[in-house]
Amino acid sequence: MTRKLLPPEVKDAIIQVCGRAFWYKQPLFDMFARSGISEDVYLKYEHEAKFKIARQVLGDLELLGDEGMMLQRHLLTELYKLRNLPDSEVPDRNAGLDALRSLKEKALSHDLVVKEDKKERVRRTSSTKETVEKATNRESRLEELRQFYNKLAISEDRQASGYGLEDLLKEVFALYEIRYRKSYKADGEQIDGFFSFGGFDYIVESRWRKDQPSLSELSAFKGKVDRKIESTRGIVLSINGFKEEIVQRLREAGSSNLILFDGLDLSLILEGRVNLTDALQAKVDKAAQEGVLYYSLGEFFR
Repeated sequence: MTRKLLPPEVKDAIIQVCGRAFWYKQPLFDMFARSGISEDVYLKYEHEAKFKIARQVLGDLELLGDEGMMLQRHLLTELYKLRNLPDSEVPDRNAGLDALRSLKEKALSHDLVVKEDKKERVRRTSSTKETVEKATNRESRLEELRQFYNKLAISEDRQASGYGLEDLLKEVFALYEIRYRKSYKADGEQIDGFFSFGGFDYIVESRWRKDQPSLSELSAFKGKVDRKIESTRGIVLSINGFKEEIVQRLREAGSSNLILFDGLDLSLILEGRVNLTDALQAKVDKAAQEGVLYYSLGEFFR
């Protein structure tokens, strides 16, 4: 039986719920998995905004024909079943609830809620178990890396701790399937790391020193970034943080392409309290929208 495309207003309602009712991306990905959608469909967009992820996923499912359109309806049904927001950290609860109410009204008016058979339910349950297993494995590996980080913190060999930090970063990025290049030299300049995220390239400066970085040190790293292709940005990870007045002076010096992380940010990621991709996106959003170079991930919990 050939299935009909979802009405445009229903697809838009799904996109609005995905963008407004979820704060972190992992709960959204869990929702996709419960709907029977393969992670190959959505993980390729994990660095995009949630609205765009939902739009792209719906579009890709349409290209799969009847099977994809059935998966669209399963996603609609899973969202329809929600009685409250799936993510308690959503900053605008009213907007999320309004989007959910609108979705339910449109789903009912078009009679699109799916009643699944036993075979389909078993298949989707299996898919959900695989997703849960993958999340469990990630949590286990994060705990191992957190313990490694704690050992580095108490080591008397600070140079070894610095090298260990580079290894740690590569492992953390690998857990989130982001390709990360460890330290290397380019035209005689030392680069501590490199990765790509959200259409931009990032070079990394990682510091585990007693002193917080000075304005001249941050400006020197910014010079490294400026000498790369225009789409390049810089990440500075200073375990011991940054002086507020230095960050302010760096901002006042003009346009900046640097984003700052400290030890608290890294700890929250290693503890699994903040997803790495969510952390990067939150930092980038604050810098792009408000010019905030250092946005503490601790703000997520205040």
